[in-house]
Amino acid sequence: MKETPLQIRSPWQSLVHLLLLTFVWSIGIQVLAIVVGSLSGGGLFDGGNLLDQSPFFRYLILAAGTFGTFYLPSVLLQKREPYNDYFPYENKSVVLLCILGVAMLVAVGPVMERIGEWNAHMSLPESWKGIEEWMRQQEDAANEVVKKVAMVDNIGFLFLNLIVLAVLPAIAEEYYFRGVLMHIILRIAKNGHVAVWLTAIIFSAIHVQFFGFFPRMILGVLFGYMLLWSRNMWVPIVAHFVNNAAVTILAYYYTVQGKTFEELQSFTDYPLWMYGGSIVLTIMVVVLFYNKTKNQQEYGERMG
Repeated sequence: MKETPLQIRSPWQSLVHLLLLTFVWSIGIQVLAIVVGSLSGGGLFDGGNLLDQSPFFRYLILAAGTFGTFYLPSVLLQKREPYNDYFPYENKSVVLLCILGVAMLVAVGPVMERIGEWNAHMSLPESWKGIEEWMRQQEDAANEVVKKVAMVDNIGFLFLNLIVLAVLPAIAEEYYFRGVLMHIILRIAKNGHVAVWLTAIIFSAIHVQFFGFFPRMILGVLFGYMLLWSRNMWVPIVAHFVNNAAVTILAYYYTVQGKTFEELQSFTDYPLWMYGGSIVLTIMVVVLFYNKTKNQQEYGERMG
């Protein structure tokens, strides 16, 4: 019997393939980056700590991690499965929707900060203290990386940070999570809301920063609905970039002003009316965003 030229995979097969690509390319690209960095004077093979390497080595590792773990697996899976529209760019009102997406993040800002403060001071039951200590260690390690990279007072490093901490993650992570993973989950669950929320949970969990889990999950939910309703990858990508770029620029400003990373992480205590206003304004922007796309064929109904 003559085989068909293109075998259409089930969503479970696509998921397994994605995980295999992620494992292979994540390790492969980062090993290559370590070799290149060491040969360029990174000093890793001399017993140095990764965080204490040259700035070139640190940026190389960060960029390689993002590229190999998220971007390459996503693009390669799309090439192998051209029948799945993992990266839609359909909506013609993309500029307006990008503006509304950013407005959504601004509107929800005060509420997110309050949730972030609660999450940062979260305490587990006494019987789970060992797990909490491990979670704190992971959080401290992640913060140490961010501190060494983001807290710069040189304009050249600021531009590098915008590329490595904002541009690359915005494209690569949205391709991986909202583009590919959410599409696969949607094919399995047949429910757009389940796909958005489950993807957001995975998106937050994979950062291994448990004391910032809930704000990051909410961001993932917003990015997910932006794609679900707009059917255009540029909308969550632009929103993700603006979110990361704002933090990157703020870190630069704090460093120039002589402020510490701990001050950057401190929370602002807004008056109660601002939290209420934030919730109302966020709902208004979300409804406006949805109304701009509701007359078009829903993204989730087109995938199956």
